[in-house]
Amino acid sequence: MTMIKNNSNKKENIEAQLFKAADKLRKNIDAAEYKHIVLGLIFLKYISDSFDELHIKLKEGKDKYEGADSEDKDEYKAENVFWVPKNARWFYLHSRSKLPTIGKDLDEAMEIIEKENPMLKGILPKVYAKPNLDKASLGRLIDLIGDIALSDEAAKSKDILGKVYEYFLGEFALAEGKKGGQFYTPKQL
Repeated sequence: MTMIKNNSNKKENIEAQLFKAADKLRKNIDAAEYKHIVLGLIFLKYISDSFDELHIKLKEGKDKYEGADSEDKDEYKAENVFWVPKNARWFYLHSRSKLPTIGKDLDEAMEIIEKENPMLKGILPKVYAKPNLDKASLGRLIDLIGDIALSDEAAKSKDILGKVYEYFLGEFALAEGKKGGQFYTPKQL
């Protein structure tokens, strides 16, 4: 299981640390609704990390990327990487995490990504500007997720995204007061 250090220097698996932090931040939002907020952010971070990784390779222009244009959507499509416009990239959104407009910024980012990647049309959550979602807590959640590398080769080999999704689905099923098996069957079974 993936390990990271938390502020008290104890090691804790990344999935549990993320969920504990996310659960603290959800305040007056039902777990069934909050899971879309958290999982949407994790997905956004994953596609942005994947985009950034390829963007660097394209800019360097070495080997098979010689002569490539790092701002050409088709370069990303050819590598099965989602095109992420500038205002939807994690770096940009993370830099705005403390602003009161972060919810609106995230909703707009999700809309832009769907527009640029038709296969995602209607799939991404656009719930971040809702008034019952505390924007300071949302900013802290973005900061927490921002510390995790989700697309680098080591992360891919450990399938961090899959592990985090699986863990969160199980925990949200429990938080919703359902029997875990109604929404989620643990990997062991």
